[in-house]
Amino acid sequence: MRVRLDPDGSAAEIVLWRSSGFGLLDRAALAAVRGWHFLPAQRNGHPVAAWVEIPVRFHLR
Repeated sequence: MRVRLDPDGSAAEIVLWRSSGFGLLDRAALAAVRGWHFLPAQRNGHPVAAWVEIPVRFHLR
């Protein structure tokens, strides 16, 4: 996933960067990331918007 974070740490935009090849897993990853809250990037001691890449790995049993 690629996530654009607002200065408050919320996910402003979430993009599926690389598909797992399975729509169900891709949707589950997007839903999970939507519920997360992040620590924002900092520049000169102040929170700023930034893009981050987050790998999501699934282990099927």
